[in-house]
Amino acid sequence: MKNKNSHIISFVLDGEVVDIDFSGAQSLRPTTTVLNYLRSLPNHKGCKEGCAEGDCGACTVVLAKYEQKKIRYQAVDACLIFLPMLHGKQLITVENVGSSHKLHPVQEAMVDLDGSQCGFCTPGFIMAMFELYKNTSIPTNDQIDDALTGNLCRCTGYRSIIDAAQRAGAKKARDHFSQQKEIKKMLGGIHTNNIQLSNKNQVYHKPCDKQSALKLIQRHPKATIVAGATDIALRVTKNHENIPEIIDIGDIEELKKISSSKSHYKIGAGASLESVKAFSKVRLPALHKMLAVFGSKQIRHLATLGGNLGSASPIGDTTPVLIALKAIIVIEGKNGARKVPMSKFITGYRKSQCKAGELITEIQIPRARNGALIRSYKISKRKDLDIATVSAGFRVCLDKSNIPTDLMLVYGGMAEMTKRAVKTEEFLSGKVWNRKMIEQASNMISADFNPISDARSGARAREVMAKNLLMKFWTETTKA
Repeated sequence: MKNKNSHIISFVLDGEVVDIDFSGAQSLRPTTTVLNYLRSLPNHKGCKEGCAEGDCGACTVVLAKYEQKKIRYQAVDACLIFLPMLHGKQLITVENVGSSHKLHPVQEAMVDLDGSQCGFCTPGFIMAMFELYKNTSIPTNDQIDDALTGNLCRCTGYRSIIDAAQRAGAKKARDHFSQQKEIKKMLGGIHTNNIQLSNKNQVYHKPCDKQSALKLIQRHPKATIVAGATDIALRVTKNHENIPEIIDIGDIEELKKISSSKSHYKIGAGASLESVKAFSKVRLPALHKMLAVFGSKQIRHLATLGGNLGSASPIGDTTPVLIALKAIIVIEGKNGARKVPMSKFITGYRKSQCKAGELITEIQIPRARNGALIRSYKISKRKDLDIATVSAGFRVCLDKSNIPTDLMLVYGGMAEMTKRAVKTEEFLSGKVWNRKMIEQASNMISADFNPISDARSGARAREVMAKNLLMKFWTETTKA
């Protein structure tokens, strides 16, 4: 295997293996973003910095990984990726998409259909379209919209860009990425041993298996754990913070496994939200609905389910629906594994049951029984790429008399942490599931929560939203 030095990362760029040695004195740090690295190179200025927080897509690149004798392509935001996250992968930029004598089909379509004006956003759009081109044969309108959600255009408008994506995908043709024998050989020659990078008051650990990760976390309980870094990276790009010690678990395949049994669905904490979204479409539609409006495809390729839960956000879009799904969080540490119900996992603002020296390793979701009706909702100022003002996960079973049982009304954005509307649930206990009772129950929301006013909404508006979501849930579950 190539390069067994633990202080060196290796990846493929421009058809060659690139080695970055962090043991020597240089300007690069382990938390240098791929965006800033590319901008430092003489021939990769196409990757643009717009927002530096994953919202605009101007820095979109594609990562290719060799898995199961096949190369898999993923569009990601370069501003959210630390350099060590490139290890063992191919980095594809807009400069690599076309050849020196011929434009790529997605580039040709953008030119022919006038999809570019000022050009600042164009490289990011090209890369998002390139990933779609490589992964999807004849994409649907919904697939195109989803692929372009993470890219912002302020001058040309999306119509011509969408038309270009449709044209490029309509006639799937081979491109110069179709023959990748040399790339596969290069990627296969990069080692997967544990890596430790030290540079400028910073240590970056990158374990290759779960046991190594658990030992590191117990040895360094104060280290910051990252998987996709979509949240942690903002501490670097926005706050210019030096994070002294990082443990990167993003490439541990054992933590990415998703499986089904007769009683449960098991999702590895390191599974990307995009893979969870695909898995849940038929099996867990309420979770899929929430993930469909979670960030963008570029962000979902990086963000993980365990990372989203570990942040213990008071909104945390997945948290309310996972409580309604009665999910169980598996946490591992020096004393072995323990299981915590999702309803008890969050203990306060940005606090959870996961202690220093422990790691969330799996999320178990029991299959719904007894005709349970489960829904998720998200209210935000825009449909995509926005944090929820109010989110909700609801669950109910209705008996033959239309009396609710197993009722769970869970809200995000209404308190310092995700909470159940306990008093509202108690009011509805034993009562008929009809509009009159729901209208009366909605008045209990103000007794359950005392929301704050902030930049997203006023407290009173949040109460109204919460009441309306309860009514919406009733309209979707009533037998009347």
